[in-house]
Amino acid sequence: MLAIFKKEIWSYFGNWSAWIIIAIFSILGGLFLFFFDNNSNIFEIGTASLQSYFQLAPWLLLFLIPALSMRSFAEEQQSGTLSWLFSLPLKFSDLIVGKFLAVWFLGILCIIPSLVYLYSIYVLGIPAGNLDFGATLGSYFGLILLIAAFSAIGIFSSTISNNQIMAYLIGVFICFIMYFGIEQLASYKLLGGADYFLQNLGISYHYNSFSRGLIDSKDIFYFLIVISLALFLAKLSLEKKK
Repeated sequence: MLAIFKKEIWSYFGNWSAWIIIAIFSILGGLFLFFFDNNSNIFEIGTASLQSYFQLAPWLLLFLIPALSMRSFAEEQQSGTLSWLFSLPLKFSDLIVGKFLAVWFLGILCIIPSLVYLYSIYVLGIPAGNLDFGATLGSYFGLILLIAAFSAIGIFSSTISNNQIMAYLIGVFICFIMYFGIEQLASYKLLGGADYFLQNLGISYHYNSFSRGLIDSKDIFYFLIVISLALFLAKLSLEKKK
């Protein structure tokens, strides 16, 4: 598993794809938070808070994480090296988890530059340092779990198709449905009392809980289930291809 993780990390940084995605995420985040005229602009909100970033980040990651994960298995299938991997003394679980950890690690690197935004808000606050650190730390923790969930979904999507573009589109679609689609469906109140349970199936419901500074075991458990289920489905998909 560790060997697969190292191999994936070096391949991402070796062809500049990781650097490009990290740069795109950081630049877009900075533009939306400080320059573009929108509801996430910190100067327009007038509050020393990074919560607008934590509301914006999932939408950017929804498109960027599948871009990182799409090559994980789709490229192996396309180039024919997947059969070679099957011949190695590797468990499917080690192969999948190794690639998943690599994508998750790169996703976390994407949010590291946001510490610059955090420092800027800390300094700009009146008085300086007027910042809710509890909510901020909780939001960062939730964002890390969100990245893990998107990474696992992206890995699963990459096992479905041998075409990277198709794997990317499938990944974006599933992430969108899980993050936004389920909650929107629940908001229509078509199922009566069952709408609450439907809402609980969506990622955004549990992710937003962290923004209040509350780290609840049920929200952590939810993310662990989503991650485990996606990786399990990826394992089943690979077993069919062997």
